[in-house]
Amino acid sequence: MHWTYTQQLPATYTATPLRQQLIDWRLPSHLIHDLRIHQRVLVNGAYRSMNQLIYSGDTVQLTFLPTDFKEPFPNVDPDSAATVAVLYESADLLVINKTRGSKTHPNQPGERGTTLNHVAAYLGPNQPGPYILSRLDQETTGALLMTKTPAVVPIMIRHIADKQVQRTYLAWVHGHLTGDGIFTDPIGRDPLDKRKRQVNGDHAQPAVTHYHVCDHREQATLIQLRLETGRTHQLRVHLAAAGHPLIGDPLYGPATDTNRLRLHCWQLTFPQPFAVNDIRTTVTAPVPDDFDQFS
Repeated sequence: MHWTYTQQLPATYTATPLRQQLIDWRLPSHLIHDLRIHQRVLVNGAYRSMNQLIYSGDTVQLTFLPTDFKEPFPNVDPDSAATVAVLYESADLLVINKTRGSKTHPNQPGERGTTLNHVAAYLGPNQPGPYILSRLDQETTGALLMTKTPAVVPIMIRHIADKQVQRTYLAWVHGHLTGDGIFTDPIGRDPLDKRKRQVNGDHAQPAVTHYHVCDHREQATLIQLRLETGRTHQLRVHLAAAGHPLIGDPLYGPATDTNRLRLHCWQLTFPQPFAVNDIRTTVTAPVPDDFDQFS
C-alpha cells in the first residue's frame, strides 16, 4: 500500500525551491528526508533536487509508504456505522457530527462503541484510517475532524498547532452574560481531583477563549465560543471560573443542575492539505433539536 499526491502548480505560482514548497505544505523534516533519499518526490515525472526551483505549470508528485509513519494503521475495531453522520468528506479528510454520549476514541485495546469505532466501520476494511486529530468530550456534540490517510496527519496537526484550524462552539451557560470578550486565564491540573482542570492549576499553560453573546433566556445565555488554544476542558473551566458554567456540566457546574451538557462544536474552518493557494473549507454541524430544551 502507498499514498500518492499529485499537484499541478497554478499559473499564478511564484517559482520556489522544491524543499521550501514541501515545508510550506507543513511536511515534517523526517518525511522530507524520506522523500529525498528514496527519490519519491517527482517533478514532471522525474526526480528533482530539493534545491531546484519549481515553476507554474509543473506537476509535483509525492509518494508515501507505510514505513514513513510510526503507526500507519491504527488499531481500531470497526463497530456499527449506523451513528455516523458525515458532514464533509474528501479523499483525505472527514468531518462527522458527533452524537452526545459517545466517547471520541477507545481508551483500552479492543474497546468498542466509540465514535472512532463507528467511523472505522463507515470507512470499511480497505481504508487504513480513521486517524484522530482532536477530541470532543463525551457529552459534547458537533463537528469532529479526522483524516483518512496517515500522510495527512502530521500536516493537519501542524495546521492545528499554527492556529490555522478554527473551532467555533455554541453553548448555553448559567446566568446573564453580556457583550463580547476574551478569557485568558492559564489552565492546569486540579491538585484535588485528577478528572478536573482549573484556572492557575498545577503546570498551568496559556489558554485563550473568545466569546460572543447570541441570545438570552431567564437565567441562561447562549454564547458563541472560539478556541485559540486547546487545553483539556478549556471552555468548561474558563466559563466556570467566570461564574457562568455550562448548563449540564457535571464536573464544573452546580450540583443542582440535572440537565445534559449544552456544548456543541458548531463550525470548523480548516486548510486543505497540499493546497498551493490558501484554500479554506468551512463545515457547519446542525444544532441538536433539544439543544435549547433544558430546565
